[in-house]
Amino acid sequence: MNVGPWEIAAILFVVVLLFGAKKLPELARGLGQGIREFKKAASNVENAGSSEKAEETKAQPKV
Repeated sequence: MNVGPWEIAAILFVVVLLFGAKKLPELARGLGQGIREFKKAASNVENAGSSEKAEETKAQPKV
């Protein structure tokens, strides 16, 4: 599905009409914080998983 420049412009125009120019920075800031928190949580899950694997390999006796 290709989205051309005219489609993007139309979507932005509708967003400005719906929310108003004053609300857009606030909405963008909230979206940015949400994305940042999601990435942080995802990296914490990855780090927890990799540290558990490292602990499991240390706990297993070598045969």
